[in-house]
Formats: sequence, structure tokens, C-alpha cells
Amino acid sequence: MNPDEQASWTERLGQLYSGAVHDVLRSLGHDNCVLPTHLRPLDPTRKVAGPVWTVSGRTDRTVCRHDSLLGWTTLLSKAPGGHVVVCQPHNSDVALMGELSAETLQNKGVLGYVVDGGCRDTDFILSLGFPVFHTFFTPSDIVARWLPDHYEMPVSIGSVTIANGDFILGDRDGLVVIPQALVKQVIEQTEQVAVTENAVRDAIRAGVDPVEAYLKYGKF
Repeated sequence: MNPDEQASWTERLGQLYSGAVHDVLRSLGHDNCVLPTHLRPLDPTRKVAGPVWTVSGRTDRTVCRHDSLLGWTTLLSKAPGGHVVVCQPHNSDVALMGELSAETLQNKGVLGYVVDGGCRDTDFILSLGFPVFHTFFTPSDIVARWLPDHYEMPVSIGSVTIANGDFILGDRDGLVVIPQALVKQVIEQTEQVAVTENAVRDAIRAGVDPVEAYLKYGKF
């Protein structure tokens, strides 16, 4: 997928919502596509959508301050614009996102950050408007505690394995992952679902019985 195609699919995906994308993926036999419910948006009014760039890491309490910060800033340096960073830190103690990191990623054109882990500096990140999905808050940081270990390799969050280059959509309902090979089909079909749902909505507002609306449009 070239950069122009990637940007176009990202823009179109950002106009959709996670429930409809899930329904289309499920209809295609790809049911295991929703990330665990403990992942929540820092700001529920902000969506995240785009191709995924993956990173994983590990707890290391023997690492020195310099090496841990060098590892973290290397992660920030590698993260490509036009992508959503998806991080599996294998850690439930420290924050894997904070104010300076969010500002760095936003300035690079990164579209958002999804981490199966912690976040801090919440008010600052909210004021930036940078989309973050996370699992908990903590003031503890990564210094002398954590290191990244793999980039652009598949990561698992819950039962879902996410490959580098897959697409992700997150909103206040949750996060859904689209395999790269299905992106075009899923987005196009979801756009058609949205058209049908608008017709059903108009019918219900006009007083059509819900059973009649369902039988007519095959959707509810």
C-alpha cells in the first residue's frame, strides 16, 4: 500500500465507527478483532484511526537511567508519522505515555497511541488533543524500569494479534483491528452499512414498525 492509498483509507476509516466496522469484520468471519474492554480512551471525544506501527517492551529493574531514557527516546524517534503506535509493554506498573512523549509524537504526525498499559500527565495530554488509549493511570515512569525490545513485530493484546501495517479504529466504544489484507473490503462495506443504517433511521423516525424496517433493509 503506497502512502497516498494509506492516507486515503485512513481518512475514510476515521469517518466510521467501531461498532459498524466490527459487524462487517464479523460478517467476513473475522470475529476476533476487538481489543479488551479495559483499554479506554483518555478523551472519549477523540477517535484514533490509521495504520498500525507496533512496539513491545519489557520490565528491567537493572537498567540504568540513561539506557532506559535512550531506549524510550529511540522509540519516539522511530515512530513514523501517519501511523498509530500500538504498544504491548508487558508491564502493569509504570506509565508508557506522558506529556513530552505525546507532544513529540504529535509533532511528528503520529495519529495516536494505544498501549496495554499506563498513562500519566493526563491534563497536559488532554490539552494537546493527542489521542491516547490506555488501561490505567499512574505517576510512575519508565526511568530505570522499562525498555523497548521489538519494533514492527506482531504484538498481542488480549486474544487479538496485531501486525505492523494492520489498521485500527478506536472511539468511545472501544478498539477494532482490521487486518491489512482486508482494509479496502472492510472500509467499503462499512460505508455501505452506514448508508443502510441511515435509511433505517429515517424509516424509524417516520414511524415505520421496527420489524418492518428490519425486514425491508436487513439491518437493525
